[in-house]
Amino acid sequence: MLPVLDSVPSPTRAPSRWWALAVLMLPVLLVAIDNTVLAFALPAISEALTPSGQQLLWIVDIYPLILAGLLVPMGSLGDRLGRRRLLLIGGSGFTVVSALAAFSPTAGALIAARALMAVFGAMLMPATLSLIRNIFTDPTQRRTAIAIWAAGFSGGAALGPIVGGFLLEHFAWGSVFLLSVPVMLPLLLLGPILIPESRDPAPGPVDPLSVLLALATMTPLVSAIKHASTAGIDVLTITCAVVALLCGTVFVRRQLARTVPMLDVTLFTRAGFTGAVAANLLSVFSLVGFLYFVSQHLQLVSGRTPMEAGLLLLPGLVVTIISGLLVVRAVRHITPATAVVAGLCLNATGFVLVMVSGAFGGDLVLLLAFAVLGAGVGTAETISNDLILSAVPAEKAGAASAISETAYETGAVLGTAVLGSLLNAAYRSHLEVPAGLTASQHAAASETLGGATAVAAELPARTGQALLDSAQHAFDSGAVLTSGIGAGLMVIAALIAHRTLRG
Repeated sequence: MLPVLDSVPSPTRAPSRWWALAVLMLPVLLVAIDNTVLAFALPAISEALTPSGQQLLWIVDIYPLILAGLLVPMGSLGDRLGRRRLLLIGGSGFTVVSALAAFSPTAGALIAARALMAVFGAMLMPATLSLIRNIFTDPTQRRTAIAIWAAGFSGGAALGPIVGGFLLEHFAWGSVFLLSVPVMLPLLLLGPILIPESRDPAPGPVDPLSVLLALATMTPLVSAIKHASTAGIDVLTITCAVVALLCGTVFVRRQLARTVPMLDVTLFTRAGFTGAVAANLLSVFSLVGFLYFVSQHLQLVSGRTPMEAGLLLLPGLVVTIISGLLVVRAVRHITPATAVVAGLCLNATGFVLVMVSGAFGGDLVLLLAFAVLGAGVGTAETISNDLILSAVPAEKAGAASAISETAYETGAVLGTAVLGSLLNAAYRSHLEVPAGLTASQHAAASETLGGATAVAAELPARTGQALLDSAQHAFDSGAVLTSGIGAGLMVIAALIAHRTLRG
């Protein structure tokens, strides 16, 4: 029988630990790839399934909305039922539903499949990080394992456009979902052999009401952020935010009143824990917000294909991985707080490079800026995740992992919503639309750079080129403004980390 890791140190032999980590990286890579690959399949999905605009939006949004609400409940459930067990259940379900999604006959069926994928996906990520917490009891080894885990996210995000571009050039749109089958099969076959089970030896009872309250808090919150980024502050945005606030308040009160809560919310009274969660969230915020700009610039301004853009971003993501590994050695000589602050300052420097170079920096400056930002993300993410996990006993690692994952998902949503909406607003204010366009063409060109590029292709050469030049200049001008704001936010984040993580 495989060892069960409760509150005692793991008996797993050292070589076996690293083989277990290798298997745990498979779902990490898959989920990270899934986060970026779908965007490249949307044109093919639109052609094949002819969804309405609202349905197309739901195909994208249903996954993060459900995932964000279920991460904390699933992390807590893993503590109770067994983290390896939940990982294998999640892996099996994610694989089967992904295969079904690949053959969805309608947009509605694909939306339903994406919702189920989110349910099983929420079982995967907290389980991987909490298992690492229990398998690697040595602090240095644990930090190295977390650095590799974080590198899996970065590597998967980079592979998404490359893999997606290759698959869509050679196969139908469903191939991006079938990708999960060969990736997850080794996990399902080797996981029971290589990964030791672990659970909380004294778990409390499952609390269905807390699960519903967590879902009713995070789902409307993420929905409010995403809706505000496209439609601004309107009745729906305010309603979702109010529902999230009310349900969140009830959730916190319920956890404080229970003898064995689903989530120990008193962790947030510790400045170091809260600071680490904030650093985690803001690091991801900077990465996703920067990628939102640079991926569009490389494709729509520089004229690169999705695969070429993904390949150009690889060096920066390699730097992210290397910095995450190097910081494990660095914290032997400097404090974790210093490492996190340095990482956030590097994030700010990456934004500053874009801000000062403006529209004249070219792709080389952008890629250099991305490499600098990647070094900061790798540093801050690795140490902040370690601080979050080490703040709780090993038997409570599932709930702590879920908090880290929730910060990651919220940071990703905020990165696109905040920096993306600021960029789009600046783009609209700088754009000069030439005369002679229809109302629909004017509206499409004014909305996004992608819309302007599509409209320019329909116009006479001179008018189309004038629109394209104006749109590209407006986009890059907006990026300068957005980068300045991003740099300021990262400096503020560094100051918060310096103040909260010193102890």
